[in-house]
Formats: sequence, structure tokens, C-alpha cells
Amino acid sequence: MLKQFLLLQSLLFLFNVVIVGGRLIGGGFSAEENPFTPKASLVRYWNKEIRGESPRSEFLISKASPLNAVDSATFSKLASTNSLPTRLPDFCSAANLFCFPDLDASLEKHDDDVKFSVYDQKNFTNYGNARAGGADSFKNYSKDNNVVTDSFRRYSRNAAGHDDKFTVYGENSNVVEENFNSYGTSGTGGVGDFTNYQNNVNNPTSRFTAYSDGGNGRSQTFKTYTHEANAGNGQSFTSYGKNGNGAPNEFASYGVSSNVIGSGFMNYGENGNAANDSFTSYGSDGNVPQNNFKNYGSSGNAAVDTFANYRDKANVGDDSFSSYAKDSNSQKVNFVNYGQSFNPGSETFTGYGKGAEGNKISFKTYTPNSTFKDYSKNGVAFAKYNVSTTANSLGDGKTVNKWIEPGKFFRESALKEGTVIPMPNIKDKMPKRSFLPRSIISKLPFATSKLGEIKKIFHAGENSTMEGIITDAVTECERPPSVGETKRCVGSAEDMIDFATSVLGRSVVLRTTENVAGSKQKVVVGKVNGINGGKLTKAVSCHQSLYPYLLYYCHSVPKVRVYEADLLELNSKTKINHGIAICHMDTSSWGPTHGAFIALGSKPGQIEVCHWIFENDMNWAIAD
Repeated sequence: MLKQFLLLQSLLFLFNVVIVGGRLIGGGFSAEENPFTPKASLVRYWNKEIRGESPRSEFLISKASPLNAVDSATFSKLASTNSLPTRLPDFCSAANLFCFPDLDASLEKHDDDVKFSVYDQKNFTNYGNARAGGADSFKNYSKDNNVVTDSFRRYSRNAAGHDDKFTVYGENSNVVEENFNSYGTSGTGGVGDFTNYQNNVNNPTSRFTAYSDGGNGRSQTFKTYTHEANAGNGQSFTSYGKNGNGAPNEFASYGVSSNVIGSGFMNYGENGNAANDSFTSYGSDGNVPQNNFKNYGSSGNAAVDTFANYRDKANVGDDSFSSYAKDSNSQKVNFVNYGQSFNPGSETFTGYGKGAEGNKISFKTYTPNSTFKDYSKNGVAFAKYNVSTTANSLGDGKTVNKWIEPGKFFRESALKEGTVIPMPNIKDKMPKRSFLPRSIISKLPFATSKLGEIKKIFHAGENSTMEGIITDAVTECERPPSVGETKRCVGSAEDMIDFATSVLGRSVVLRTTENVAGSKQKVVVGKVNGINGGKLTKAVSCHQSLYPYLLYYCHSVPKVRVYEADLLELNSKTKINHGIAICHMDTSSWGPTHGAFIALGSKPGQIEVCHWIFENDMNWAIAD
């Protein structure tokens, strides 16, 4: 008994903890907190690694893992034995991670017309199979959610005259993944209507596999689909309408005003008879849209495809047409106002119309940034083929692409008291997550060579949204640093502290912008303070990366100035925010197409570029 008491006393001394009134206190945490939690451990680590004169960052402490002492030990043991996948839902919930739920199959049947309103996170398997007539309506489905995943498998298969309507589906959600497998296969008649589908979504992904295959006269309409969405892994249409008969498909206002959206059409309409596909205002006004049409309409008969105002007024963008309408018969394709991009993009036609018979292909008002390889020249008409790009002259910095948000980049001279400036949207758009404790993260793989193991842990299937998220983050973290950059990706607060102190020393201050007030409106700059007297200094900036646990890309670049400034409401001049800004004084190694130079009208090395630290991002600097 005496030995156990002495051991406890030793542990309490080690953790700087004392017993007062029967309760444990000290070590930088309250009497109500368990001193053995990840949060308490982080507090002790800060106290040990950061010099006492530097104020402790409660902002960083708030990102600590919420795991209690028992769960932390349990999941750490599971990680060490590669057994975390067996407890992933529990792990994600307890540790506040971003994970897609594992949907259980739903074999429930609905013989009558059904309306699903304000509904989400569902697996519809064998739903509406062999239905005769009727209609199912999904309205406000999966709307305003953070993470959405739904699966429709063998939905409306072999049905006759069955209508499906998806209205305001997945709108205003953060990360959305929808899977439609064998949807409407071999159906006769009926309508599939997707309206306001995945609009204003941060990371949209939809997969239509074997969709309407073998269908007879079934109409599919996609209107305002992924409108004003951001950075989706893409929309995938595989074997869509294959072996179909007389099936009209309409894509109207698809991907309009979206940011970096990719779509893939693989074996779309293959072996179809009298198909009628219309792409109207597809990818218009978007930022870097990427679309891939492979084996589209291959071996089809008497199909009509129309691309009108396709990728019109978009910024850059790339399209690939591989084996399009190959070996088809009497196919008619119209490209009208195709690729009238704000900045020049590229189109590649490989094996387009090859081996086809009696086709008619028309290009009207088409851009010159195209490559035609193995392209069938018979029956092809080019009208008003542009000889110049529509890219605007941005040399004066006044005409700015809409995708460079006002205020995202600015000059150092704007940081003067009384200046009126536009504030970009600094709101954090990522799912809410927490760091993992070092005891767990040190046991998890994180390397491109270990992607298979990582995907297994987080239940990321092949070609899934989660697979793309994991691959993108790990690949970016392994990218070689740019000239003069020191970088590291960190998934624990302790690792972030280690990196910051290795660059700046142990006398450091962590800062972040106070809130998101003033976003997307004009504000007045109030009192400005230059960190380290406004002199050139070292700094470490940490930006979030999308990953299951809280992951930061931290880096230090030379020759920067860091400022903090009060931000005032435009009319009342009352303080609404306290912002942190960093100014890069040497931009000579930046690319000439960097958004800062497009916005400010300059070239690498000729100007300094400043930007705000966004919500939940951080800046470390040497203490004054």
C-alpha cells in the first residue's frame, strides 16, 4: 500500500499536480479536469516547450483531442495492433473526426408513391424495383448537413413509367457523396429529374454507375446541378444510358459558377439507339472545370448530342474527348459557343468520330486551344472558329477574374488606419475536427507508400470521396518545399509546437484572426500593430488540410512582415474583429499565374503580397 502511495505521489509531482480538498488541481488545468487526458497532456507540453513569458494559446488548446483518459488508452492500443478499422465509428465519434458513416443496406419496400422531405443518410437498396407507374419525391433531402453520404442501389430497376424527382437535394452541405448504382436500369418510360442538386456544396461528389442502362424512352434531366459548388472530386457517369433506346438526357446549368469541378463521362450512351443528349450552359462561368468524355456515344446509332454555351465564360478549364462517337452510325453532334473561356483552356479530341459512318459534326464559335488527334474529318464543319482568346487584359489590375475574391490579396499599404478595404470570406469551410493525441497519431501511417493502409483504417473504398481526400492531403504533404520554404504537416498539437519552435525558437506567440465578422463586405482598418516592430521577421503559418483528423500544413517562408489590426464596421466605426495579416515581401519565386498577380496586376518579384489569416488558421511569430 505504501509503495502504491509513493508511486502516486511521484506521478503527481511529475505532472505538477497537488491534492486539495480531495481533488487534483494544478498543471495548467482546472480541478474538474482529469490530468491524464490528451488535453491535459497538451497543456503540460506547452508549459514545458514554450518559455514562460509567452502567453499560452487557449485557441490551440481548444483543438486538443476530446478523448477521455480511458478512450485515449483504448484507441492507442487498437492503433498499435492495426485494429482501429474494427472500431472506426466509435473512434470517429469519440475523437471528433471527419468520417463518412458506414451505411447499412435498406431492403424496405414502398409500393405506393412516397415523398421524402428533410431526410438524409440513407441507403436505398432494391427500392422501387419493377414498379409500374407512380412517383417518388426527394425534397430538401440531405440539406444543410455537414457530411452527407447516401446510396441508391438498383433503384427503380425494371420499372415502367416510374418518375423520380430529386429537388433541393444535398444543398448547402459541406462534404457530400452520393452513389447511384444500377439506377433505372432496364426501365421503360418515366422521368428522372434532378433539380437544384448539390448546389452550394463545398466538396460534392456523385457517382452514376450503370445509370439507365438498357432503358427504353426514359428521360433524365439535370438542372442547376452542382451550381456554385466548390472543389468537388467530381461527378462520375459510368456506363450511363448504355444500350439505351430513345433516351433523352438533358444537362442544363450543370456546374455553373462552380470552383474546380470535374466530371467524367465513361462509356456514356455506348451502343445506344436514337439517344438525345443536351448539354446547355454546362460548366459556364466556372473556375478551372475539368471534364472527361471517354467512349462517349461509341457504337451508337442515330444519336443527337448538343453542347450549347459549354464552358462559356469559364476560367481556364480542360476537356478531353477520347474515342467520342467512335464507330457510331449517323450521329449528329453540335458544339455551339463551346469553350468561350475567360482565360484560355484546352480541349483534346483523340480518336473523335473515328470509324464512324454518316456522322455530322458542327463547331460554331469555337476556341483555337484545341488538339485534334485521329479526328475524322468527313462531315465536320467549323464555323466562326476563333483565332484569338477571350482572356481579359489584367495588366492594370482593374479587370479581375470573378474567381479572385476581392480582398483575398492586397498590398502592404492597405494596412493603414482609416483605410477602407474589402474583406474576403474568411469563414472556415471545413468539417469540424480535433487533433489526435500523439500517443495515437504516432501509430498511424501517413505516406503515399502507405495509402492502402490509411484507406483501410478510414474505410475509404476505391474511387470514393474519402480516398480522394486522403490521397490529395498526403500527396500535398509530401510535395517538395518551394524555394526558401520549410514545411511540415502536423496532426497533433504537440507536433505543431515542435515544428514552430524548431524554426522560431521557444520564445513564440501564436495568433489567429479573432472571428469571421466583416467577411464579404467592406471594413475600415483600425489600429495596426506590426509584429516585431513591423520589421522583416520569421513566421510560421499553419493552414488546415481536409483529412479525417485535424491536419495542418505548416510552413515558414523567408522575408515576411506580420501585422495585427482592428477591423471596424464601415458606418459605425465600431470594432468587429481583430485580424492577423502576413505580407510576403519576396514573391520572386511565385508563379506568374498566381492569383495574387491576377488580382493586383503585377508579376513575380515586383510587388509584395499580403493576405489575412483565415478562421482556424494560425500564425506563429517570435515574441516581441
